[in-house]
Amino acid sequence: MNSINIAACIVAFLLGVVLFTLANEIILKLPNNENIFKGKPKSFEKFSPRCLFIQILGGVFGVLMVWQFGVSLEAVTVFLFFALLTIITFIDADTMEIPLVLGVISIFTRGGFSLTGGDLSLVSRLIGMICVSLPLFLIVLVIPDGFGGGDIKLMFAAGFFLGWKATVIAFFIGLIIGGCQGAILLIRRKKGKDEHFAFGPALSVGLMIATFAGSQMMNSYINVIKASFYA
Repeated sequence: MNSINIAACIVAFLLGVVLFTLANEIILKLPNNENIFKGKPKSFEKFSPRCLFIQILGGVFGVLMVWQFGVSLEAVTVFLFFALLTIITFIDADTMEIPLVLGVISIFTRGGFSLTGGDLSLVSRLIGMICVSLPLFLIVLVIPDGFGGGDIKLMFAAGFFLGWKATVIAFFIGLIIGGCQGAILLIRRKKGKDEHFAFGPALSVGLMIATFAGSQMMNSYINVIKASFYA
């Protein structure tokens, strides 16, 4: 790695920390409908390991984007996508809800990504919007508490961002993570079988992974199926 790349990574890390400090404020204030730009910064009122973790996470994401995409608009849009997923993760974990405003913002962010990176077709993006969200919506019609409305909106918006292949992979990764989380909670007897836990964090992790490897994983799976079929 040359000195220019090292400098870019250092700057990206610092910017990531600063921007995720703002993300901390959104996480702490948005659920209470507080103005994030007024009053004392809640993340500075007292030391919080979680706030520190989020700030460092922002720095790591900044370096990851520069490493993967270079200094580009594509790196910025994917970083904003990850920032939104981080905000959604912690707000959903705290409140069991994903605010509608985050879904609206994410649609515009992902729309910007479609203009800056990737070779996904419009058809793939449109299919991605419904390939997971529509089945989830139909499940909710039959089982009202099956999934949250915020989860459906999240996958709807993410489908346009990632295309159908990565969106399907993201959902299955989320199911695996969510299933493990549910099993652990049941084992610890902290929740009964009829209670729920936030599924947004699991979906968010799945979406982050699928951003980099989702399409490749789906293509590999399709190739295995084709090989089995023609064997």
